[in-house]
Amino acid sequence: MFFNSNKIFFFFIIIMSTLISISSNSWIGCWIGLEINLLSFIPLISHSKNSFSSEASLKYFLIQSIASINLLFVILLKMFLMKNFYFNNIISIMINSSLLMKMGAAPFHFWFPNIIEGLSWLNCFILLSWQKISPMIILSYYYNMNFLILIIIINAIIGAIGGLNQTSLRKLMAFSSINNLSWMLMAMLISENLWFFYFSFYTFLISIMCMLFYLMNMYFINQLYIMNINNMIKISILINFFSLGGLPPFLGFFPKWMIINFMLMNKLIILSFILIMMSLIMLFFYIRISFSSIMINYLKLKWFKIYIKNKFFLLINFFSLISILGMIFSTFFFY
Repeated sequence: MFFNSNKIFFFFIIIMSTLISISSNSWIGCWIGLEINLLSFIPLISHSKNSFSSEASLKYFLIQSIASINLLFVILLKMFLMKNFYFNNIISIMINSSLLMKMGAAPFHFWFPNIIEGLSWLNCFILLSWQKISPMIILSYYYNMNFLILIIIINAIIGAIGGLNQTSLRKLMAFSSINNLSWMLMAMLISENLWFFYFSFYTFLISIMCMLFYLMNMYFINQLYIMNINNMIKISILINFFSLGGLPPFLGFFPKWMIINFMLMNKLIILSFILIMMSLIMLFFYIRISFSSIMINYLKLKWFKIYIKNKFFLLINFFSLISILGMIFSTFFFY
């Protein structure tokens, strides 16, 4: 079953732990919330009959534990060295590094694609979206500006280049998430409202993609060529990939446009150029996947006709339509 009582309980604990982290008024409270979040997510991803998910849960536990120990050590160090301003820069960089490791940002991203490869699409969606909320909000309380701008550039480059040679859809979504993290961090530096706005759009688009791949039981790019899928579903995948990449006039372009406008107004021309160029590379491999799935006529399994009768597809097509009409909303907001 997709849902059962145990899963619902752990989902509830994950939500509550995130609320504990973001509403806490002390560093120890934030750390406790992150730990509860870690311990409630592991039972969701571990599965006794699947060795890949068991391996993923063990790796996830080890990496998150290292980040948590590092964060706790730096919090205690900060308490003892409160009056010494010389160490403030080092402490802020160490706290930022721990939180960036927790959310899977580059250059602390090496665990992220490997773990996501062993997860189901539902767990992928949780890891790509919800699990980033508490580290990012805690990061917004105490960040080192110069260090974070360097991290934004690294995330944009690694997310774009890392996805070029991937054949796994889950790894592709992981590198897409790393690239989008650079935009999210930039939005966070501008204002928390803009970060929430970008994160909401990103979560909306990721949920459509994960639901599509879950319903079609797809995990690799070549399945898009081999399986005899309805053309409307392929066009829906194409639209949502374009929107996720930030191509105008789709919905995903709107929050990126707002961030680009702010960067140009504040003379951050080189940073905006890097982010835009890396987004173009992301769009290149999104287009490559989508066009190949539509154009390539793989005859081997054409006798095996796939009819998917699921009401979720009507909902997904409706959301795709919203994505097409996204620029209407954006022009309304701007003018």
